[in-house]
Amino acid sequence: MSSNPPASTDTEQRLHPWSWLFVLQQQIQQLLLPLVALLFFGSRRQEENAFYQWVPLIVMTALVATALLQFFTYRYRIGTDRLVIRSGIFERTRREIPFARIHNVVVHQSLLHRLFGVAELRLESAAGGKPEAQMRVLKLGQALELEQLIRQRGETSATEDGSPPPTDELLALRLPDLIRLGLISNRAMVVVAAAIGALYQMLPRDLTENFIEHQSKQAFGYASQLQLGTTTLIAGGVALLVTVLLLMWLMSIGLAVMQYYGFRLSEADQRLTVERGLLTRLRSSVARRRIQAWTLREGALHRLFGRRQLRVDIASGGGDEEKQGRALKELAPLATSNACDSLLQHLLPQLQWPPSQWHAVSTRGWWRLCLPALILMSVLAAVLTYEAGPWGLLPLLWLPWSALKAHRQVTRTAYSIDAQRVAVRGGWWNRWWRMAELDKLQALRLDRSPLDRHFGTATLTLDTAGAAGAPALQLRFLEEQRARELMTQLGREMARRKLRW
Repeated sequence: MSSNPPASTDTEQRLHPWSWLFVLQQQIQQLLLPLVALLFFGSRRQEENAFYQWVPLIVMTALVATALLQFFTYRYRIGTDRLVIRSGIFERTRREIPFARIHNVVVHQSLLHRLFGVAELRLESAAGGKPEAQMRVLKLGQALELEQLIRQRGETSATEDGSPPPTDELLALRLPDLIRLGLISNRAMVVVAAAIGALYQMLPRDLTENFIEHQSKQAFGYASQLQLGTTTLIAGGVALLVTVLLLMWLMSIGLAVMQYYGFRLSEADQRLTVERGLLTRLRSSVARRRIQAWTLREGALHRLFGRRQLRVDIASGGGDEEKQGRALKELAPLATSNACDSLLQHLLPQLQWPPSQWHAVSTRGWWRLCLPALILMSVLAAVLTYEAGPWGLLPLLWLPWSALKAHRQVTRTAYSIDAQRVAVRGGWWNRWWRMAELDKLQALRLDRSPLDRHFGTATLTLDTAGAAGAPALQLRFLEEQRARELMTQLGREMARRKLRW
């Protein structure tokens, strides 16, 4: 692959000759369940109506024809400042995408892509949702060269001699980091819970209940035949629980390795690029100026390992790309506290991080945070007490912990505002810090709930383009007068600054 990007040309180009196969693969994946149902239904009805045997073949023929027509009607042309795409059979479409309007570039390689030496290129704008262009598929060299060209033309980042700017590695994750990430994230728990929920919804309820009842009776019957003592049963239960946890952790480590193997965060002239993945490789890049908000997270297990997570919100970070885990969201899935702070300070050199001073909020009415738990546990305890007697009061034991957590959360909530940025921190057991530059703010909103009016407090919400991450960028539990003063102060700053995104 040449190091220089492809020159501008008026010649229209096609996708890779095998691109129609990948379009066909995606179509089959979307229609897999209906096709399987048709095959099964057709085999059961073949004696009554031969038509059911031909339906899957007709559908497959239509899918192949559609994929081939998409290949033959898709053209693209690289201009001096834009990418022009023509597509469509009966309804023809021409899209002109200026390089300067492309906010995020994603190069996606599944295992099948890697076997064929190709890649899928997605170009995203600030609108988010559906990509501006989805080029499925190009040769890997062509995809990387086009990505480099978009960088240079969109950001005017090429050096005087036309060579690409130097690339600096900001962060890389090694195998020990991936092991820690798997242990901290415990993704296997989410995957297993989702799988159980899906199976429960798909399978008939009677069949599921009968299976659980049958297996439970067999287990209790086997245990009673062994005539084990109480101590042995407790020890066996603990051993089983530990075994399940170990298997979950091993599975979580495997998932972390699959997703983040070879993670590398690099920078080339004001543009960040993330590469990751073991079987499916993702390469996503975004200009630094497109980042709308920054979030640091630190859970209890993070503190145990001395690590944090750094995430960003970008203007094009929503839609299908985020749902499928392809959007550039994590600059540091796992790093030390000092590494995260240094990374923030490097990417935002005009700002001071961490802030030298945090301003506390009102602690009046801290118990409002545990109000949902109080209502839920009280109702649950009442129902269980009615059904099981005094043992039904056990859920109320959760309330002291909920109250302690609510009080600690409010006492730790604080904010910091200077001439360049606004920062908010919160949480206690799971801590977070969220920050945005003042020239990224688009709107302010002051809210007062009935409890706020009772305690004389208010919530100030800050809105930036595309910063829809959690937690919300809010200043909660502010004294009403202070909230109005901050709203006026930030409103003046927004009026005199040019929105930069």
